[in-house]
Amino acid sequence: MALELPNSARIEQSLLGSLMVYPQAYRSCTDQDLSPEEFFAPGHQKIYSAIMDLAESGHPTDLNSIHQRLYDKGELEAAGGLNYLLSLMDGAISNASVPSYIETIKNKAQLRALIEASEKISMEASASSDEIDSILDHAERSIMDVTRHRRGAEFESSQMIIERVLEEIRSLRDTKGVTGIKTGYYSLDNMTNGLQRGDLIILAARPAMGKSAFALNVANEVAKRNPGCIAIFSLEMPSDSLIKRLISSESLIQSDKLRSGKIDNEEMSKLYEAGNRLAERNIFIDDTSSIRVSQIFSKCRKLKSEFDTISLIVIDYLQLISGNGRSDSRQQEVSEISRNLKILAKEMDCPVIALSQLSRKVEERTDHEPMLSDLRESGSIEQDADIVMFLYRAAYYEKHEHAQEDREEEVVSVNLAKHRNGAIGKVELAFRKSVSKFLNIDQSGIGGDDVYAA
Repeated sequence: MALELPNSARIEQSLLGSLMVYPQAYRSCTDQDLSPEEFFAPGHQKIYSAIMDLAESGHPTDLNSIHQRLYDKGELEAAGGLNYLLSLMDGAISNASVPSYIETIKNKAQLRALIEASEKISMEASASSDEIDSILDHAERSIMDVTRHRRGAEFESSQMIIERVLEEIRSLRDTKGVTGIKTGYYSLDNMTNGLQRGDLIILAARPAMGKSAFALNVANEVAKRNPGCIAIFSLEMPSDSLIKRLISSESLIQSDKLRSGKIDNEEMSKLYEAGNRLAERNIFIDDTSSIRVSQIFSKCRKLKSEFDTISLIVIDYLQLISGNGRSDSRQQEVSEISRNLKILAKEMDCPVIALSQLSRKVEERTDHEPMLSDLRESGSIEQDADIVMFLYRAAYYEKHEHAQEDREEEVVSVNLAKHRNGAIGKVELAFRKSVSKFLNIDQSGIGGDDVYAA
C-alpha cells in the first residue's frame, strides 16, 4: 500500500477560509511567496488560484467573487462547489495564524518535492543508460534545487543594504593588507586586492609561457597563506609530474635532477623537507583526462563538505574539458563550459582559475603580446570571466628571433586585460625556469621579505 504524501488538508482549509473572510490576510501570502502548486489538494489549488487572480487584478476576494471566478473558469465543481466554499468560511476564526498556516503548507510542499526528486533519482539510477557521473550530477542538482528554492529572492530596503555595505566597509578598513585570497605575489595582490571569492579568472598564454607553472605556484602560495583546501584539476599532466614541479619549486632543486635522479645527500634532505611542507598543505589533485564539468562540480562539492571551505580551484586547462555532446559546435560547447565554471565559482564561494589557450594570431604580430581577441574558441569566455590575465615572456621571443643566450631567470609580464571590479594593467614577476618558480620581482633567493607578515 502506497504511503500518502506529506500534507495538511485542515491547515489548507483554514488558510483558504481565512483568506475569504479576512481579505487583508492575502498580503502574508505574497510576503511568503505562496504559490497554488504548494497546496496538496487539487481543489485547494484552484480556489487559491482564483483568490490570487482576483487579488492581483484589484477585485474583492469575497465568497461571491470567488464563486463567480471558479464558475467562469469551469472549475467550480472541481473545487468542491458552493457548499464547500461556505464550509471553508465557517472554519475561519482569526487571521492571526495565517503566517503559521502558510509556513506549514510550504514545508509540506517542500517535503513532497524532496520525495518526488528522490523517486526520479531512483528511476534514473535503475533505468538510465547514461554514464554514472551524469546520473550522480543530476541527482545532486535535483536535491540542491529543492533546498535552494525554499524561498525566492525578496526586495530589500535601501536602508538595510546601506547598513550592510557600510558594515562591510568598516570591516575592510580594519583589515590590514589585502582582503581577498592572498597569492603571495604582492604586486598582483595590490592590483586585485587578492583573488575574490566567486570570481572566474582566465589565465591565458601561448605554449611555453609558463601558465601551468604560474597556476601551480599560485595554488601553492594560496595553500600556504590561506585557510581551506585547494583543488587542482590537471587534464594534461599527471599528478606525479605536478608534484615533482611543486617539490622542485619548493626546494629549489632543479627539476631535471628530479627526472634523472642525480641528487646528492644534501639535496635529498632538501627534497624531504620540501615534501613535508607540501604534505601539510591541503592541496588535492585530480588528473582525470577529458573530465566533464559535472564531474568537477561533484568532486568540489565533496571536497567542500569535508573541509567547509575551498580557497581556490585551478583547472588546467579549459579547452580540454569534455562537453555534454549536445552543442552544435565546439565553440558553443566551450561557451557553455565557461558559463558553468562561473557558476562553479559562485556555488563553491571561491575563485576559480581556468587556464586557456590562445590562438596563433599572437605569433603573427611583431610584438607577440596577447590581447582579448586572441582567446581561442572565446565564445563567452571573455564575457563570463571576472578577470582575464595574460602571461608574456619577452625573453622567449628574443632568444628565438635573435639567438640570444638562454637566461636562468627572466622577467614575465602578467597583464590584467580585463578586471570586472578593479583596475587593469601589468605587473612583473621573476621566473626561475630550472625550478619552475615565480618570484616577486624585487625578491632574491627563496621567499624574501613577507609583505603580509605585519
